Amino acid sequence: MPNAPPLSIFRRMSAGTVHRSSITPVVNGEPKAMAAGSTIADLLCELGLDPRLVVVEHNRTILRDRTTYAAQPLASGDTIEIVHFVGGG
Repeated sequence: MPNAPPLSIFRRMSAGTVHRSSITPVVNGEPKAMAAGSTIADLLCELGLDPRLVVVEHNRTILRDRTTYAAQPLASGDTIEIVHFVGGG
């Protein structure tokens, strides 16, 4: 099309788009894109981790009660540290 705007206009417009359907918590030092409304339990499931075999720290607080993982919401910028138990001898 002779009068079409340059593609750079569309790139600028789309770069400013905010996607509210996702969040980006930081998990063990790495940003992790997740669906908005995700919980600690959702994160562990997505990572394939058994909640009985890990310790989770959420924003510098150790979550001692694993039964609350499904009710603990995540948000962008939250810091999650997950430590795995390793057996051996």
